[in-house]
Amino acid sequence: MRFQGAVIREQGITFAVAIVKQHVIDCRTSARDTINAFAGVFPGLPIVLMAQDSRGRPSYFGRPDIARFLANVPLRAIPWREYTLS
Repeated sequence: MRFQGAVIREQGITFAVAIVKQHVIDCRTSARDTINAFAGVFPGLPIVLMAQDSRGRPSYFGRPDIARFLANVPLRAIPWREYTLS
């Protein structure tokens, strides 16, 4: 499975963000399972999930401090790239 994500280093913290469908974030169990699945792609990094609503507004699930930080970062400023989850 291919997905869009990014590894970001900010304020001394390196973390990953991955784009998922809104329904993944809407269900805490699915969101946690998805974070666990992405751990193989981003070993040792905190992972935050991002989904966009129908208007393109992002919402985040993951470590609260990182999610709050990302809520103030324009999506175009994130260095997105394609990853593969086996």
